[in-house]
Amino acid sequence: MIELIDTNASQIAAEFTRARSRAGSPAMGMVMTLIIVVDESDAEDAMRAARAASHEHPARVLGVILGDGRGAAQINAQVGTGSGWSGETALIRLRGEVVKHAESVVLPLLLPDSPVAIWWPNHPPEDPAADPLGRLAQRRITDAASAVRGKTQAIRLQCEVYTPGNTDLAWTRITPWRALLAAVLDQRPVKVTGASVTAERISPSADLLAAWLADRLRIKVERKSSRGPGITEVVLHTNEGDARISRPDGKLAMFSVPDKPDRPVALKRRALPELLAEELRRLDEDEVYAETAKRLRKMEAGKQ
Repeated sequence: MIELIDTNASQIAAEFTRARSRAGSPAMGMVMTLIIVVDESDAEDAMRAARAASHEHPARVLGVILGDGRGAAQINAQVGTGSGWSGETALIRLRGEVVKHAESVVLPLLLPDSPVAIWWPNHPPEDPAADPLGRLAQRRITDAASAVRGKTQAIRLQCEVYTPGNTDLAWTRITPWRALLAAVLDQRPVKVTGASVTAERISPSADLLAAWLADRLRIKVERKSSRGPGITEVVLHTNEGDARISRPDGKLAMFSVPDKPDRPVALKRRALPELLAEELRRLDEDEVYAETAKRLRKMEAGKQ
């Protein structure tokens, strides 16, 4: 990693070129630019997750740490390749007035003719699509579960401001649950009359899973609370009896359907790099998430 003090976007871009030359690889085969807007305290963990995800999605990763906007404008950066990265990386720290114009620093560093994704590991803007940095990206990733307070309120807010290209890792976390529940109905094509989702009280993923079931099956879904971890049980009520997926330990689930022996199913809670890598696999609109967000808004409005 090369340290650049009091630099600018053109010098960072030039250092990318020199780093590729030193590595003997003028063409890195990068498929996208990933922007990470993160606090200083969480930057190391976020960049580590992005490094793991970059093995599946070689990218130019731009970590952007926004200062408080006070004092003289200054841009400092750490630029490099290798060290576990499959592409290029820059950790850029902005101070002073330039914090208000972060997009002017990032825009010249985007890979030409390739998609852009942006991820806020914590403290996302209220409306990601309207954010100056968010407007640079086709894919905007937030994480309601990272909110220090009000995790359920955080996902509701993201659903309120949904714009094509938005997604949240709370939605990504329930992909295995959705796949397993869909398999249940494929194997037993019976009418579902109701359902329940049991999880930690402040689980945004559980709220989304309940909304997804309500939207897909046009049924009432009861939301129950448990001590976790995460989602612990989903029950589908049918005329033939209950189909149940129970995961009390966050690792192994028990799959139960009427007149069949119980079966263990691997349903481990996934780490952050896996979630990020999944979201980077698709850069178009997630129409199912869009419909689920709309349904969650209606369900919350019905409670008021």
